[in-house]
Amino acid sequence: MSAINVAGYGAWGSPVTTDVMVAGGVRFAGLVAEGANCYWVEGRASEGGRNVLVRRDASGVQQDLTPSPYNVRTRVHEYGGGAFAVHEDSAWFVNFDDQRIYRATAGGEPVALTQAGKLRYANLTVDATRGRLICVVEDHAADGEPENFLAAIDMVSGELCRLASGHDFYSSPALSPDGRWVAWLTWDHPRMPWDGTDLWVAEFAASGAPEEPKWIAGGATVSVFQPAFSPSGELFFVADPDGWWNLYACAPPGVPGAGPGAVRAVHVGPRELGRPQWAFGMRCYGFYEERILATFCEAGTWRLSWIDPASGSMEAIDTAFGEIDAFAFGDSDIYVLGGGPDRAVALARLDLDTSELQIFRVSSTVTLEPEWLSVAEPITFPTSEGDEAHGYFYAPRNPQWAAPKGERPPLIVIGHGGPTGATSTTFSPAIQYWTTRGFAVLDVNYRGSTGYGRAYRDRLKGQWGVFDVADCVHGARALVERGQVDGARLTIRGGSAGGYTALAALVFHETFTAGASYYGISELEALARDTHKFESRYLDQLIGPYPETRARYRARSPIHHTDRLSCPVIFFQGLEDKVVPPNQAEMMVQALKSKGLPVAYLPFEGEQHGFRAAATIKRTLEAELDFYGRIFGFSPADDIEPVRIEGLGGA
Repeated sequence: MSAINVAGYGAWGSPVTTDVMVAGGVRFAGLVAEGANCYWVEGRASEGGRNVLVRRDASGVQQDLTPSPYNVRTRVHEYGGGAFAVHEDSAWFVNFDDQRIYRATAGGEPVALTQAGKLRYANLTVDATRGRLICVVEDHAADGEPENFLAAIDMVSGELCRLASGHDFYSSPALSPDGRWVAWLTWDHPRMPWDGTDLWVAEFAASGAPEEPKWIAGGATVSVFQPAFSPSGELFFVADPDGWWNLYACAPPGVPGAGPGAVRAVHVGPRELGRPQWAFGMRCYGFYEERILATFCEAGTWRLSWIDPASGSMEAIDTAFGEIDAFAFGDSDIYVLGGGPDRAVALARLDLDTSELQIFRVSSTVTLEPEWLSVAEPITFPTSEGDEAHGYFYAPRNPQWAAPKGERPPLIVIGHGGPTGATSTTFSPAIQYWTTRGFAVLDVNYRGSTGYGRAYRDRLKGQWGVFDVADCVHGARALVERGQVDGARLTIRGGSAGGYTALAALVFHETFTAGASYYGISELEALARDTHKFESRYLDQLIGPYPETRARYRARSPIHHTDRLSCPVIFFQGLEDKVVPPNQAEMMVQALKSKGLPVAYLPFEGEQHGFRAAATIKRTLEAELDFYGRIFGFSPADDIEPVRIEGLGGA
């Protein structure tokens, strides 16, 4: 056995380098299968974050369908999703730069279908009966808030026909197997789709327009998710009238008595079969022969199961993936997208006979042997208001290094984005980057997170910047009390809404000694005034109507309370971010400079909300590590470029 090296936590050498992390790293989205082919989108860090449509045929051969510089990504709602659809040997996709729809075929150059202009398209769905695409359209032609509506696009001419309008938002168009009926979702300000949506169904007239839409389910306080028609024509959907996203069905349209009164519960229980609709095209269930394959979340963990549509009985499927994000049905294959505590997100074929997974594409080439791997430990801890909160704790782990006797590791607390989102136990190279160097990590599913029922999700209503922050603070304190981390070296980091949680924790509490904000929010009024349509009223739910509750916005904005901040912070910001504009970070940086506090600011040209380029990902992680080393007094083992820290005599 080789000798163990001794060095302070944070200074350990690690095989999880930034070069290894970005090499071949991809993001997956939009898993679809048709016939013997499987399709998905890869966001490739090595190509500056370009999103590529990929096809895998029956023989296992994979081929890019969209050559450079085409970038498969829609800007509807800014978060996009549903950016492509396939039919027979063709694929239709939205190109990011001009937001036009193109047709792609194997080996050919994409051909534009729609004209250049102010329209954006998402949630592409093939209406093969009429030779058209049904999609959500966002019209930016007029000043002010863009208009959203449901439309059909002729697959040959590109001619647009408006199908439904009048609501603020549309999503999830679904067609019946015989092509006669269409269902969709709507919602209006100030609701977000996880607050309340409405499910509609209509029959197509001879003209191709939906006639006399009928309301089926939903409302201001019921969130409906993913309408889909079964092979027999019954309309299924997920809804949460009882506090959990469960599965319901409605009698086939056209049958006497079909409508709201004909809705039946298919499977109801204390688990989630739905997700918050941050993006288009999200699916948690599908029909396979006489059964339903569904992903469900129980106590924060997603699994795969069969559901009998008649009895509602559920049979869990055990696979090597502890988390299932998406799946798709081919002629005789089921493809899944997921990961687990010991493996990064990957694409695989699921063998129905053995439940074994045949992995054919991975999101990361980073792999760790068991002795290197820090596995998530689910923890529940008391927090404010007599509540409990949840998180995953990762202890430092490195078989080649040890800390001096008596030393406890520094802790990084992570607040996820959203804030209506969740973290998971799936293998994260970014977390292992820290744990293999000697950091402990607490990944928090604070009140407001998805996966624990509507009551837990709704706890954040009116309390953003209070309960999420308290949960991060109480989680860190719980670990200190257990003796698992060093109470003098506690840091908090987060991106977007998680960045706001981090900044608010640093300003309004004295628990943390350093922080890192990735495109985080510092001035809530600016966010309320200057953000895109989808989230323009989100803060009504999280904080209160603006400007009526302006005092509350100011009271919770870190930028107005920098006098209470007394520790170093590093900021990372994309200069083309439309969700959280750069001035949010720049105002905060200037405030810290004026106080003489140590602060670092790294802006990135070409990056938006969420970093995609390999060079950016590499630089941010290394800069953050160097920042902690300078603040906590250790020298990283990595050969990295020092970051300039104002107020600390930086490099």
